[in-house]
Amino acid sequence: MARIAGVDLPPNKQVWIGLTYIHGIGVSRAKSILATAEVQETVKVKDLTEDEARKIRKVVQDEGRVEGDLRKEVVQNIRRLMEIGCYRGVRHRRGLPARGQRTHTNARTRKGPKRMTIASKRQVKK
Repeated sequence: MARIAGVDLPPNKQVWIGLTYIHGIGVSRAKSILATAEVQETVKVKDLTEDEARKIRKVVQDEGRVEGDLRKEVVQNIRRLMEIGCYRGVRHRRGLPARGQRTHTNARTRKGPKRMTIASKRQVKK
């Protein structure tokens, strides 16, 4: 089992799909990493040689932030927005969508479950 950037890659997947399990690596970045490391995309993770895994690890480490460093940077960016009190920061603080989506209806993922009023609870009990 290959372990890259602190993440165990799934052994039965192809390498390019397995790399997308790492936070900060999507499909296009995974394919560019494999091209740089000169590893075939279609090889299964369990069939990777130790040398190929080492090449991939080195490229991922050299190319930029992934996993913990990236998560930390994103949290710091959001905290900065909240501290300066900009519109996006206020939306983050209130737990509302920050990118202009409507909230009159929908936005349940961000807002959470509906808050029931006392009157509507009484109607449900009947």
